Parts: sequence; C-alpha cells; structure tokens
Amino acid sequence: MIRVMIVDDHPIVRAGLVALVDAAADLEVVGTAATGLEAVEIAAALHPDVVLMDLRMPGLDGDEATARIVAADPATRVVILTTYETDDAILSAIEAGASGYLLKAAPEAELLAGVRAVAAGEVALAPGVAALLVKRAAARSAPVLSTRELEVLRLVAQGLSNRGIGERLFLGEATVKTHLLHAFAKLEVSDRTRAVTRAMELGLL
Repeated sequence: MIRVMIVDDHPIVRAGLVALVDAAADLEVVGTAATGLEAVEIAAALHPDVVLMDLRMPGLDGDEATARIVAADPATRVVILTTYETDDAILSAIEAGASGYLLKAAPEAELLAGVRAVAAGEVALAPGVAALLVKRAAARSAPVLSTRELEVLRLVAQGLSNRGIGERLFLGEATVKTHLLHAFAKLEVSDRTRAVTRAMELGLL
C-alpha cells in the first residue's frame, strides 16, 4: 500500500483528491494539509511515501515546502500538482527536489499513475513539462560555435566541398578545414554529416 499525503489550500480540491486516491486499491491517504508549513510538520510526523503538493499556497509555497520535506526525509517523494505550467514554476519545483510535476487538469488515471511511478522511484512529468525540460537541457548543453564555424557548417549542409566553401568565403582550404575541425570538437563528432545533423538537433542551423 502506497501511503499518500495531500496538500492543497482549497478544501474542495483537497477533498476531491482524497476521494480519488482513497478509491484506488493500492493507495491510501494518511494525512492532509492546507498550507506549506502544515505540510512540512505533518510530513515529518507521518513519513508518507508520496506527497501530492499544491504549488501556490499562502505563507510557504509548495516548492519551498518540498525542499524542506525532502531535506528532512529523502525517502518521501513529492509530486507537484498544480494549474501552473510556467517555465520558472516548473524549474523551481524540480530544483526543490520534486520527483514529479503534474497538472490538475490531467486525467485521473494519469494522476494516479504519477503517484505510483514516483513511489516506485521514477519521475512523473506532464508531457508539456517533460518537453520543456528536454529543451532546457539541450539549450544548456549546446556548444558555442563561432560565426565562421557556423558559416562553414551551413555551406557543408549545402553540399559544398572545402574548396567550394573557401571560394565562397574567400578562405584557404586549410583555414576551412581548421574551422571544421574546431566545430567537430565542439559538437563531439568526427565527420561532416554528423556535424551538420548534430548542429541541426541543437538548433544551431
């Protein structure tokens, strides 16, 4: 049985979540809280497996409450359940230690599946949230190519040889090759085709 705690400052929402979770054969609600501070105190006393945490609450927000709960008991996993899907809100919750970020508008089956996944040590993210995090991760890992390196790669993508690129950019073949080698190193590839496709994957071309 997965022990769940529900945190939401709206009584009707909280009651609905309690009913939904308790109706599942493998889940049970062991506690509820209406504020972030209550959540921290009750979680410390009950040690639930999963906390369904609202994001926006008076006093202590869900991300700060999440950080405190996870710091006090790393075995307790937190799923943010909210109507907010802004970049800053998502990243703040994930950085606070949340194991999931789901939207209240999601189907009931998706919410329950998220609780089970997090309890099993997995991560549960709404599709739009997952896409955002992948995009952010790619942006953070994207190498910085010089303007000339990008110009050379664009011409490679057009099928030009080193000589053709040199003629187009008024560069010697050796210089073109040097720019290509630098681009290969930054993109962590070893050939022209992969350099172009990798640059496209990263949104550089």
